[in-house]
Amino acid sequence: MKKFFGEFKKFITRGNVIDMAVGVIVGSSFTAVVNGLCNYVLKPITNWLLAMVLSKDTLAELFTVLQPAYTTDEAGLQVLDLANSIYIDWGAFINAIINFLLIAITLFTIVKVINKVRESQEALAHSISEGKPTKEERREMKKLGIKFSDKAAVSAYYAEKAKKAEEEKAAAEEKARVDRLANPTTEDLLKEIRDLLKKD
Repeated sequence: MKKFFGEFKKFITRGNVIDMAVGVIVGSSFTAVVNGLCNYVLKPITNWLLAMVLSKDTLAELFTVLQPAYTTDEAGLQVLDLANSIYIDWGAFINAIINFLLIAITLFTIVKVINKVRESQEALAHSISEGKPTKEERREMKKLGIKFSDKAAVSAYYAEKAKKAEEEKAAAEEKARVDRLANPTTEDLLKEIRDLLKKD
């Protein structure tokens, strides 16, 4: 029993669980914000558009009755009883679509901003580390007998390394091209057939 609680304590205090809990709390708060935006900003605009187009006052009035049930009101008239009727609620469906689109657009924007920040941080880290040789590069330069104080030799080393990287990239591209020619895809075959038909 003691071991179980020890493992549970380790699990609950792990960083990922705390991050997940924060994410759930922020997510529920975010849902409240999105619902507020839908209910108090977009619904009135949608209701106004529906009133213009469909002569309906609100989304709640937008439904198709499949099996009606009627009740008698105080004036003795029969009125539709939605609580006991079977109907398709188009208004709720439209509202759910609006909520989904809002959440999707907002999440897309947040992810885009986070990716942009991450890319700028990586670019900054790269620019800071640029000019400073890595441990592997230092070892390699030491093997080649290049001193770090000799700027010309270090520049020549980097130029040779860049040239080698370009050659490797070109060789990899050529290998990929040869492999594709040896094993053409359906798209390649269709293009080849099209070119042959054009020639004829």
